[in-house]
Amino acid sequence: MTQPSVILATASYDHTIRFWEAKSGRCYRTIQYPDSQVNRLEITPDKRYLAAAGNPHIRLFDINSSSPQPVMSYDSHTNNVMAVGFQCDGKWMYSGSEDGTVKIWDLRAPGCQREYESRGAVNTVVLHPNQTELISGDQNGNIRVWDLTANSCSCELVPEVDTAVRSLTVMWDGSLVVAANNHGTCYVWRLLRGNQTMTNFEPLHKLQAHNGYILKCLLSPEFCEPHRYLATASSDHTVKIWNVDGFTLEKTLIGHQRWVWDCVFSVDGAYLITGIWL
Repeated sequence: MTQPSVILATASYDHTIRFWEAKSGRCYRTIQYPDSQVNRLEITPDKRYLAAAGNPHIRLFDINSSSPQPVMSYDSHTNNVMAVGFQCDGKWMYSGSEDGTVKIWDLRAPGCQREYESRGAVNTVVLHPNQTELISGDQNGNIRVWDLTANSCSCELVPEVDTAVRSLTVMWDGSLVVAANNHGTCYVWRLLRGNQTMTNFEPLHKLQAHNGYILKCLLSPEFCEPHRYLATASSDHTVKIWNVDGFTLEKTLIGHQRWVWDCVFSVDGAYLITGIWL
C-alpha cells in the first residue's frame, strides 16, 4: 500500500500508536504499545522515525516499515517521560521526565550521553533554534536553561512559585519563548543574545489565557509568516488562538467535551490539530 502524502500520528492511554491519512481521516496503521501509556510523540527531522515517550522509556519506530517492533529503545529514565524532541540534523534526541532529569541521547549509539538534574518533575522541554540550549519547565514552577556548550544551567526563572509549568514553546526564529502554567497564565519573554552563547530573557507580556490549566502552548511555524500566532489548549475544554502582535485573542475553538491535552500546527501552518482524552 502506498503511504499517504500527509501523515498524522497519534498516541493514547489506550496503549496504541496510530498513523492516519490526514486528508481523509483514515487510520492505516496501528502499533500496539503494551508497556505503558504513551505521553508524547515526536517525528525525526528527516521524517523517517517516530519517538514515543512512555513510562519510563522511549521507543523509536520506523515510520515507513510495517514492523510493530521498535528499532531502538532508550531506557535510563525512572519515571514518566513527558517530553521528547530532536536536534535539527537528527543526530541526537532530548527528553524530560517526572524523575526530575533532562537527558540527551545520541541516536547513533546506545545509552544516555548527558543528564541534567532539574530537582523537580519535568513536564516540558524545548530546544532553542540555536541548537545549543535546552529550556525545561517543571512541576515546582521552575524554568531552567541548559547551556549545552558549557554543559551547565545558565539561567533559572520562576514565573509563579509552586505553580507547575505545563508547557513551553519557542518561536521558530528564537525571538520569543512562552511558558504556560496551571493557573491558566502564559508568560512571554523576548530572547536576546547575551555574552558568549547565553540567551537573556526580557519579560514582554503576561497573558491570562484560560480559567483552567493550560496543558499545551504552541507558537506557529515559519510558514505562517508574516502572521504569528500562539495556540493555547486548556482543561476548560477550549483552544484559543492569539495574535502574537499584542497578544490579542483571534478566536476561541469550542466543541471539545473534555480537557484539551495537546495541539499541533500542520507544517504549513494552515491547520491546527487538537487532542482530548475521552
